[in-house]
Amino acid sequence: MQTLFQYNWQVREDWFRWCEDVPEEQLLRVRTGGVGGILHTLFHIVDVEWSWIRSLQGKPDFQESFDEYRSLERVRQLQAAFRPEVESFVGSWQHSMENQPFHDIRRDGTPVVYSWGEVLRHVIAHEIHHVGQLSVWAREIGKQPVSANLIGRGLVSPPRG
Repeated sequence: MQTLFQYNWQVREDWFRWCEDVPEEQLLRVRTGGVGGILHTLFHIVDVEWSWIRSLQGKPDFQESFDEYRSLERVRQLQAAFRPEVESFVGSWQHSMENQPFHDIRRDGTPVVYSWGEVLRHVIAHEIHHVGQLSVWAREIGKQPVSANLIGRGLVSPPRG
């Protein structure tokens, strides 16, 4: 599980660097699909990751709007503020936490119970889904997208011998 979070963080940082060479108007432009545009999607990824981790810990959710974070620098600052808590939680993950119940309420008011492992896998898949959208939008503006390849990122080393 930790490897996939590390992968997502590396890819996210690659996208932040990618954004440095894109005019702000392109980063903010509302696009088809997703939650808005490129920068709004990066904000959403950071927000959702932190919100789920805080929810698992029984802490209050993040309730701020993207309107307060409409620049690459502001979204990076948000990422820098949230990541230590997420990293600490993921780094302390133990197999015994896998099936711990998480009680939630759907948008329609229906109570539901998930396992903590299911929630963490959802967070991982959520970011990967949005990275695919970012890749499509990158091509729409004529730029090469960030590589989504896990291989070659140094996250998993072969056994020595």
